[in-house]
Amino acid sequence: MLRTHYCGELRPAHIGQTVTVCGWVQRSRDLGGLVFIDLRDREGPAQCVFDADNPLSAEAAQTRSEWCLAVTGTVRERSSKNPNIPTGEIEIEVTGLKVLSRAQTPPFEIEDDTKANELLRLEYRYLDLRRPALQRNLRTRHRAMQVIRQYMDLNGFCEIETPILTASTPEGSRDYIVPSRLHKGKFYALPQSPQQYKQLLMVAGMDKYFQFARCARDEDLRADRQPEFAQLDIEMSFVDLEDIYTLNEGMIAHLFGAFGVTLPLPFTRLTWREAMERYGSDKPDTRFGFELKDLTALTRNCGFGVFAGAQNVRCIVVDHEFTRKEIDALTEFVKGLNVKGLAWHKAESSSFAKFLTETELAAIYGHTGFAPGATLFAVADDNKRLTQTALGALRLECARRLGLLDSGQYNFLWITEFPLFEWSEEEARFVAAQHLFTSPMDADIPLLAQKDLSPVRSKGYDMVCNGYELCSGSIRIHDAGLQSRIFELLGIPADEAERRFGHMLKAFSYGVPPHGGIGFGFDRLVMLLCQTANIRDVVAFPKTQSAVEPMTGCPSAVDAALLKELSIESAQ
Repeated sequence: MLRTHYCGELRPAHIGQTVTVCGWVQRSRDLGGLVFIDLRDREGPAQCVFDADNPLSAEAAQTRSEWCLAVTGTVRERSSKNPNIPTGEIEIEVTGLKVLSRAQTPPFEIEDDTKANELLRLEYRYLDLRRPALQRNLRTRHRAMQVIRQYMDLNGFCEIETPILTASTPEGSRDYIVPSRLHKGKFYALPQSPQQYKQLLMVAGMDKYFQFARCARDEDLRADRQPEFAQLDIEMSFVDLEDIYTLNEGMIAHLFGAFGVTLPLPFTRLTWREAMERYGSDKPDTRFGFELKDLTALTRNCGFGVFAGAQNVRCIVVDHEFTRKEIDALTEFVKGLNVKGLAWHKAESSSFAKFLTETELAAIYGHTGFAPGATLFAVADDNKRLTQTALGALRLECARRLGLLDSGQYNFLWITEFPLFEWSEEEARFVAAQHLFTSPMDADIPLLAQKDLSPVRSKGYDMVCNGYELCSGSIRIHDAGLQSRIFELLGIPADEAERRFGHMLKAFSYGVPPHGGIGFGFDRLVMLLCQTANIRDVVAFPKTQSAVEPMTGCPSAVDAALLKELSIESAQ
């Protein structure tokens, strides 16, 4: 019995045809000899009917949930139609039935609205993946790859695979390392990114490269991250910032257009400093307002000591009048962000208004746009970054509580001109805020001569959508003298630079073109397309927040003999 059609593709046009379908029993119903089986495959369900006089009815009545069947029959019009499914106008009058395999009772219902907890579903991921929603997600992922490949090919890019066994990365997150059996005491590393290889491809003259690279980073996990992930990696030669923006905006618009979403071009651009000032985040969600406002100058000499004694006072105004209970909960929320407290103000009550004059309050109203029906939240601290990031997080939390994050809207923007250096309190020196080969802005190169490097901007950029960082990239340094200067400013002597980056520096001595690129978190991109907040919903076999795969039990112990052969001693 060879399959002729998928269950879910049958329509009224197939009425009268003899078909064979294969799939899993979604549910079966025995109505006293009249048996109905909803058979499901990747395209959806179809109703199979065994009439009372059908000799197969008794066998059909014995089938159970998730048994795998092959069914042959004639497509006919349903007398009781179901408008909620695409196959709801037809059914199959069964003439042949074959049980391909029986199934134990599943540990949870194979339905989109299953109440099973995620850990159980990950343990039985092969069952979880039978749910229609997850199958749709994986097919969306597949289609997105094909759309992007088509776009890149039409724009002259060549897909090239780079190694997955590489040298350990000297900066960034922790590597996953792989011991070498042939070279005792030495290790490979799984790539965190193909960064150096793709730059070397530019030296090789490949000009336009991309790949869907498998990468791994041993870092703490979040809902939108996995220890291993797919990265859409791109690099181009003889380009400037505008070339990068234009290509990638076009690619994203082409991708979303394939799924029926029209994106306005060009994308909005915000410098890093502007994003922090307005939204308190370098990956702002701009689907709603509540922008940060600086109250420092307006409150410097006011009667409220918390404001007057702080070097930074900032606020947001939320278009909703929260209750005192809600405000108390939000106060506890910001305290978890290392903020001492949260000042608040409503039309009828306030935590600070009695300490301010009418003139001072009027100035705050005029500056912030506060009006009755809204709530103003303010944070005061000597640390400017802390006030910004705390209010940025509070802004998102307020939007979440007000249901503003489920709009189905996509707001794309570029964040540009990231700092090239950042001050490390722990090391008491400036460290690289970007990749070591990231170019400074041309206008800021003279600033490299001064002691304070914090004003130096980079030619780095992120694409952001709805509060998610989708990709990061930069224009790279291709001038040997400038690269040496950057190493020197970061306290990397020539011999150490040679040890860590000798292969790159050698390659760059043979005529390196100006180049730049970008790396997209492809899993996160698909997560947006599928409108889910959990990255595990778009990965076939994901790991948990603790980097464990419950289905196979990895990471797992290995045989002592293998460890001995690799000259490794286990701490267990």
